[in-house]
Amino acid sequence: MEEDILIQISNRIKERRREKNITVQELAVRANVSKGLISQIENSRTIPSLMVLIEIIKALEIDLNEFFKDIRSKSDHLPILIKRKSEYEHFEKEHAIGFHYQRIFTQSITQSTVDIVILELEPGALRPLVETDAFEYKYILQGEVEYQFNDERIPIHQGDSMLFDGRIPHTPKNLGNTTAIMLAVYFFEEKK
Repeated sequence: MEEDILIQISNRIKERRREKNITVQELAVRANVSKGLISQIENSRTIPSLMVLIEIIKALEIDLNEFFKDIRSKSDHLPILIKRKSEYEHFEKEHAIGFHYQRIFTQSITQSTVDIVILELEPGALRPLVETDAFEYKYILQGEVEYQFNDERIPIHQGDSMLFDGRIPHTPKNLGNTTAIMLAVYFFEEKK
């Protein structure tokens, strides 16, 4: 992520928190993070993980689409958030043996439609760049996929996840010799 996008995200968190008259401490409690981390994020001194960012946006009671609306880099791209499998946060939900939870994404879905799809990409599958009027979340179940966003190419492997604004022209390419499988979740904002 480019530095200017991080500053925009930091500033937006601070602005929305102040608009809602929430203290740094209150936001930290709601997002289940430390007060110091919120302060560091708001002052652009640290980069939040995807999950922390999503929890903060949720704690601010802001729709994800609305939060990222109009955030642009100098090259006029929208943010693409990558979460590698090694970065997922483990947690326990109840007293049970053999249950392993990993939080990879949380989203409030008021006034939006969610479409959940399994996408299988055969080796050599081709498609031109497309745009979707939705935020897209992709989780790679099997294989290795390269996502093209205009001139940028991002490889994502089994267990990795990605969140991006589908209005960025994009297309996936299977990098392997076997079928790649991904979970795709589309968040369509209701038109007003």
